Amino acid sequence: MDSAAIGTDFARVRADFDLPTQFPPAALTEAEQAVSDGPRGSRVDATDIPFVTIDPPGAKDLDQALCLTRLDKGYRLHYAIADLGAFLVPGGALDKVARERGQTMYLPDGNVPLHPTVLSEGAASLLPDERRPAALWTIDLDGEGQPVAADVRRAWIRSVAQFDYETVQADIDAGRAHPSVQLLPEVGSLRRALAIKRGAVELQLPEQDVDEVGDSWGLVLRTRTAVDAWNAELSLLTGMCAAQIMLRAKVGVLRTLPSADDNATEWLHRSAEALGIDWPAGTSTAELLAGLDPADPAALALFMDATRLLRGAGYTVFDGDLPELTTHAGIAAAYAHVTAPLRRLVDRFATEICLAVCAGDPIPTWVHDALPSLPGLMETSDSLAAKVDRACLDQVEAWVLANSIGTEFDAVVLRAEATVAEIFIPTPPVLAKATAENLREGQPVRVRLTAVNPETRRLTFERA
Repeated sequence: MDSAAIGTDFARVRADFDLPTQFPPAALTEAEQAVSDGPRGSRVDATDIPFVTIDPPGAKDLDQALCLTRLDKGYRLHYAIADLGAFLVPGGALDKVARERGQTMYLPDGNVPLHPTVLSEGAASLLPDERRPAALWTIDLDGEGQPVAADVRRAWIRSVAQFDYETVQADIDAGRAHPSVQLLPEVGSLRRALAIKRGAVELQLPEQDVDEVGDSWGLVLRTRTAVDAWNAELSLLTGMCAAQIMLRAKVGVLRTLPSADDNATEWLHRSAEALGIDWPAGTSTAELLAGLDPADPAALALFMDATRLLRGAGYTVFDGDLPELTTHAGIAAAYAHVTAPLRRLVDRFATEICLAVCAGDPIPTWVHDALPSLPGLMETSDSLAAKVDRACLDQVEAWVLANSIGTEFDAVVLRAEATVAEIFIPTPPVLAKATAENLREGQPVRVRLTAVNPETRRLTFERA
C-alpha cells in the first residue's frame, strides 16, 4: 500500500500549539550584532584536533563535535560543544526569548528554533571547515571505559568533516572509518556495558518518524544503528561528568528521575511472565531489557510496559546544599544536560557552571539568579515538544490512511485493557488504539480501520 501522505504542511499543528513564527526584532538585532562582534572571552586554540560531527542528514544546528584517541592505559575523548554563552548577553533580548521558548521544536516542514538561525545554524554551529568557539570537554577514560579525569574550557575548534549516522556506520562496517571515530565502537561498547552494569534502562521501542515523499509526507521506522547508541553513550558520559563537577561545587542543575517503586518492578516481572519472557534469577531489569530482540512482539510489549519505570523525570537545581535526589534512575547515575545548547535552554547554564568551576572562577551571578526558574521553564517546553511531536505523527498517520477505511492490517498489541488495546502496525508504521476485548500484550492481531479524521488527527481501529 502506498504510504505517501495527502497533506502538505503542518500549519494546523503550529496554530493549535501557538508556536511562534518569528523572533522579536530586538532579538534578531541582538543576534546579528553578536555575530558581528564575535564570541566573547579568551580561549585556547584547539584547531589542531581533527573534530568531526555526527548528526541527522541535512542538520545545520550542530551542537557536538568529537575526536577519540587512544592513551597508554585507556582513551581520551575530546568533545566540543557549541559555545552559545559566548554570544548571548545575560538578560538581553535573546536571553529573554530563549527562556520563553525553552527548546527547539522540530516539525517535518521546518523547525521553530530556540535561537535565530544566524546563530544556531551559523556563527555558533560547529559547521565543517569553520573556526568556531566551543566549550571543549577533555575526558580521560581507563581501559574499562570509566572516566578518570574530566575538564572543560573555552576553546577554538575546527570540524574537519560532517557525517550522518548511516554513513559512519557504513564506514565502520567497511573498515574505512575516519580516524577520529575509529575507536567509537570500542569506547561506545565499553560505555554501554558499564551502563547495563549500573542498571541503566534502555527501551528499544520502534522509532516512528516522518519522511518527505515527493510533495507530501509518509511514515517510516528509523532503524537505530550501533553508531546511534555509541554516540549517545559519549553524550551521556559528558553529562555525567558535568553532574559530578556541579555536585562537587554544590551548585548546578541536574536531570533527575526517582527510582521506580517496588510495585512497578514487581508489575514488570508479572508482565514478563505473562508474555512468556524468561527472567532468570539474579538478572537485573537493565540486563533483561538489553538482551531482548526488539523485533519480537513480546519484547515490544515489555518495552512499552517498562515505560512505567521511567515516569517522573524532572530538573533539580541546587545552590549551596546538595538536593535529596541527585540521580536519574533511567541512566543510573547523576546526569546533567550540557551537550545541546543550540537546541535546549538548560544546557547553556549548566555549561557556564562547569566552565567556571574548572577555571577556578566565580560562577556568574546571572547563572545563580536563573537557577530557580529553570525547572519550570524546561518542564513546560519538554511537555510542549512532546505534544507537538505526537501531533505531527498523528497528522501524518491520518493523511497516510485517509483513503484506507475498511482496510485490514497486521498489528501487535503493546498494552491491553478491558475493551481497548494500544497497538503497533508495522506497515505503514502506526501507533494507535483499537477497540477489542480479550486481547493480551504481545499478541499478534488483525485490525480494521473504521474511521479517519485528518482534521482532529484521529484514527479508529477495531479488531477484524
